[in-house]
Amino acid sequence: MGSRLDHITIAALTLEQGVEHVRRCLGVVVPPGGQHPLMGTHNCLMRLGEGLFLEIIAPDPVATPQRTRWFALDDPQMRERLGRGPQLVTWVIRVPDLTAALRGPGIIAGEAVPLTRGSLSWLISVPPDGSMPYGGAFPTLIEWPEGPHPAAAMADLGCRLDRLTVTHPDSIALTAALGPLFRDDRVTIGDNAAVRLRATIQTPAGVRELT
Repeated sequence: MGSRLDHITIAALTLEQGVEHVRRCLGVVVPPGGQHPLMGTHNCLMRLGEGLFLEIIAPDPVATPQRTRWFALDDPQMRERLGRGPQLVTWVIRVPDLTAALRGPGIIAGEAVPLTRGSLSWLISVPPDGSMPYGGAFPTLIEWPEGPHPAAAMADLGCRLDRLTVTHPDSIALTAALGPLFRDDRVTIGDNAAVRLRATIQTPAGVRELT
């Protein structure tokens, strides 16, 4: 398969709200990352292990997106959800060839979109309407350029991902769609009436949960 767990994403209406949510949950303050001109978003980033990181993302109030924003950030229902507080909305796996991965059976992750943040560029799967397949339970796919993984340059605040639990009303279909693409003992797929993601993380203050 060649795919690996890459990062987990907290969405918020503002970065300040997202950073405060993570501070309350994990006891650390995640530093700024950068801007995404195409999407009109910006983020904060920290390492969660080797080749693995946490992203906090929000609309950039001084930017104009050039297309519908990713992670459903322009969707009224998502904005209503985030109005109740920042949330862990999806997860991302990296693949060696995104174009080939998107041709796989049952893959509904969208189209390969070129993105930039500062001098860094990559390809990522985004449906044209900015939605998240399976409501965020199915991962976004990403292809990084060759070289060191971006997490190597991110702040290491002593946090490490132990486990990611993803639930969906139709976990059987979700598991079937994911099966040919990805397996990782840290990721558990289960049934629930609504989509929920929960990350169990080792922090300097002990084991904490991020939702």
